[in-house]
Amino acid sequence: MKILKNSFVVASTLVIALSSPAFAAGDVARGQEIAAGVCAGCHNPDGNSIIPINPSLAGQHAEYITKQLMDFKAEEGEKPNRNSPVMASMVAPLSQQDMEDVAAYYAAQTPEPAGNISSDEDLLEMGKIMYHGGNIENGVPACASCHGPTGTGIPPHYPALAAQHAEYTYTQLDLFNKAERGNDNGVMQKVLTRMSGAEKRAVAEYIQSMDVQ
Repeated sequence: MKILKNSFVVASTLVIALSSPAFAAGDVARGQEIAAGVCAGCHNPDGNSIIPINPSLAGQHAEYITKQLMDFKAEEGEKPNRNSPVMASMVAPLSQQDMEDVAAYYAAQTPEPAGNISSDEDLLEMGKIMYHGGNIENGVPACASCHGPTGTGIPPHYPALAAQHAEYTYTQLDLFNKAERGNDNGVMQKVLTRMSGAEKRAVAEYIQSMDVQ
């Protein structure tokens, strides 16, 4: 497998035209109140989830969180852009302002390491190679080209990934691969169709091992 040496080589060939609504700055204090009543059970009060299948939200970009919350909400007579019965019920009573407030609160929290890092050094090395270099032979761009070399992401479209639970990351990669999640204009679907199951697992485990910034 030929590996990209420069994490931005493949990215230069991946032209992405994304658009998102403009979001106002949320109220952190009000967001904390809403999060305590709606979100804390699954994501922890400070957004550092201790449940591997539920994402950590602490330190995530506010614009990204807001968009995901809005995508979970079904408009009258239409399906939500992101399918999750659990999240759909959570966001149903929330207004856009509520979502922006919650997003502002979680963005202001300090992310913490997820813990339980894999001891499989070969797996982590494969994940590191995929994250920083991609797989030029199969046309897989480096994750770092969109999510940054340290996993801090590029707002508003590309989320921070460093220290995210491997189980959650792997599940989302699999959903993109199966076209069961497509609220990103198909960008991740194009990438995931070229990745093997082993590569998905490896990069998910490596992401969890990354230091939070």
